[in-house]
Amino acid sequence: MHEQQQEHDEREPVPPAAESAPETETGPGPGPGPESGPEAAAEPPDGEPVRPLDGFTVGVTAARRAEELGALLERRGAQVMHAPALRIVPLPDDTELLAVTRDLIDRAPDVVVATTAIGFRGWVEAAEGWGLGEALLDRLTGVELLARGPKVRGAIRAAGLTEKWSPASESMGEVLDRLLEEGVAGRRVALQLHGEPLPGFVEALRAGGAEVVGVPVYRWMPPEDIGPVDRLLDAVLSRALDAVTFTSAPAAASLLRRAGERGIREEVLAALRREVLPVCVGPVTALPLQAEDVPTLQPERFRLGPLVQLLCRELPGRVKPLPVAGRWLEIRGHAVVVDGALRPVPPAGMALLRALARRPGWVVSRADLLRALPGAGRDEHAVETAMARLRGALGAPKLIQTVVKRGYRLSLDPHADTDKYGGE
Repeated sequence: MHEQQQEHDEREPVPPAAESAPETETGPGPGPGPESGPEAAAEPPDGEPVRPLDGFTVGVTAARRAEELGALLERRGAQVMHAPALRIVPLPDDTELLAVTRDLIDRAPDVVVATTAIGFRGWVEAAEGWGLGEALLDRLTGVELLARGPKVRGAIRAAGLTEKWSPASESMGEVLDRLLEEGVAGRRVALQLHGEPLPGFVEALRAGGAEVVGVPVYRWMPPEDIGPVDRLLDAVLSRALDAVTFTSAPAAASLLRRAGERGIREEVLAALRREVLPVCVGPVTALPLQAEDVPTLQPERFRLGPLVQLLCRELPGRVKPLPVAGRWLEIRGHAVVVDGALRPVPPAGMALLRALARRPGWVVSRADLLRALPGAGRDEHAVETAMARLRGALGAPKLIQTVVKRGYRLSLDPHADTDKYGGE
């Protein structure tokens, strides 16, 4: 699906239009002849209906709500690779938050900007645990309280407080515009952080003359077990992932930091720029990636549900259906859809199929296919074995034609518009 490599020089091009009478293992004829031997697998019945994310593998970097996001993806067919890129410092143990809370109680802010529901609730609960809950709520009652979105607005009201304003867009940019229009010179603004300072937001307020107090309602640390993160990075490098999801800017920054520690940062960035789709829950989350010239996709509403819906549109949309032997073929990450039925394919078979699909209808030599097989060595018999298994998995052996003494080709329908479907 994501393969964009050039053809190997040894591949012998045979355009589909020139192969009206190809030579097959069973002799010449007007089209692909009947298959025999181990490659002639019986065609199984149609598979289950295809879900939007069937055949795709998605990485999840979230530390918080990872199970919820994973369940949403799996219900739509995705295989999920969990790799929390961060862990959250428990709030009662956070001495920095305690110090800031005491400071705000002693010296009231003019404005408090609440950015996340879990953060605001956690702040109030932590203050209660320190015996400061009532004092904090009394202080917040007398200030201009701004809520970034409906969830944090609900958390504010649950605490018995009332927000003065909340942007319809749920955008921190709109919050910043309002504050700057009101004027912030000489005002004390308390800003609940996402785990690290919000880039540009604090600087703009300070440039306008405000005193900004960051409220670190949760702080991120590297995960105690770095193994899942390393496995996810390896999967990005090998293009075994179709997409990676990010639900916080610190998670994106942490993943890139770990790639740098391993000396693979540039390779990971290259994969994210081209083959592996990075999807962020919102623009703030995307900032660490965009700073590295990595294009990202974001849903219109900054929620997990819309993020999953975006993946359900984008990943299948990146697959070009191929008209092959009277059927429609979609090559997904680790599976194939044949005429609307999902066909799981082993990794070796997927490697062969991608090599054939780079120029559908053209002959690919056994030598080239051997190079495409992971760890196959030098024995071309490995190609024949993997090809037989691939044909069996596809359930339609005639999708792939054997061209005697030359190799294999996808049996692209000769009258199809191959430009439209990815041919050359």
